[in-house]
Amino acid sequence: MTELDRIVQEIADEMAARSDRGTVAHYIPELAKVDPAGFGLVVIDADGHIAAAGDADTAFSIQSISKVFTLTLALGKIGDRLWQRVGREPSGSPFNSIVQLEFERGIPRNPFINAGAIAVTDVILSGHQPREALGEILRFMRFLTDDPSIAIDEAVAASEQRTGFRNAALANYMKSFGVLDNPVDYTLGVYFHHCAIAMSCRQLALAGRYLAHCGRNPVTGHSVVSPGRARRINAVMLTCGHYDGSGEFAYRVGLPGKSGVGGGVLAIAPGKASIAAWSPGLDASGNSHLGRVALEALSKRMGWSIFGV
Repeated sequence: MTELDRIVQEIADEMAARSDRGTVAHYIPELAKVDPAGFGLVVIDADGHIAAAGDADTAFSIQSISKVFTLTLALGKIGDRLWQRVGREPSGSPFNSIVQLEFERGIPRNPFINAGAIAVTDVILSGHQPREALGEILRFMRFLTDDPSIAIDEAVAASEQRTGFRNAALANYMKSFGVLDNPVDYTLGVYFHHCAIAMSCRQLALAGRYLAHCGRNPVTGHSVVSPGRARRINAVMLTCGHYDGSGEFAYRVGLPGKSGVGGGVLAIAPGKASIAAWSPGLDASGNSHLGRVALEALSKRMGWSIFGV
C-alpha cells in the first residue's frame, strides 16, 4: 500500500464516522431518494495509479460536473468566441439565480452556473439535433474514461424536466436577448440530459485526467486540449466551480474543482492527480459537505494546494 492509498483510506474511514453529512438535494425528486450515508473517494496520479476507498464504484448523477466537459467541447467547437456568450467571473449568487441576467442583458456570469451552462449547451447543439448533441457529449465522456458503459440516468433526466421551471425561465430570458440560437426546449432537453449522466468516482477521476496533465492523458498520451486551454478551464473551475461557495473551496482546499448537486466533486491537482469525491449531503451553497471536508484533508496531507503547503 502506497502513502496515497493509506491517506485515501484514512480519509474515507474518517468521513464514514462523521454525523454531519449535509442534506440531499430535494428539489429534484430522484435525487431526494439517495441515501446520505454514501461516500467515495478516488485519486489517480500521473503514473495512472488509482487510490480508491469507500463507495468508489457507486454511480451517481454528476449534475453540474458535466459542465466542465461541455465547456471543453464548446471551446473546441468555437474557441474563444464562446466568451462573447458567457463570462468568466464568479457570480456570488446561487447557481440558479436569475437576478444577474437582468442587469447584464442576458449574458451569464460564468459557464458553471445554470444559465451559463445552458448557453454552453446551446453552442454544442447548434448544427445538430438534440439526440446528436447528446451523443457527442456521451462519446466524449466514454473516450476520456475508455469506458463505453457510461450512460444517462433517464429517471433523473425526466425528473429534472418535470421540475426545471427555474431553468426554463433562465433559458427563455437568455433567448429574449439573443444569447441562445436554438429552440429553448431543445437546448433545455440536452442540458437536463447531460446533467443526468451517471458516473462513479473512479470514472469521474479518469475523465478529469486531461485537466491535471496539461490537456492530455498521461497514460495513453492522447491530447484532449492544448496546455493553455487546460490551464484556463482549471482557472474557471477554481474561481467559479462551487457557485457562491467557490471562495470557501479555494480557501480550504486550494485546488480547481467542480461540484454537482448529486454530491460529486471533481478536483484537479495540476501536474499531480485527478480526484473525485462523492457524498450526497449538500451544504447551504449546494456543494457536497463531506466532499469538501475530504478534499481539504487530502490536499493538506499530500501538500497539493496550488497556493503552497
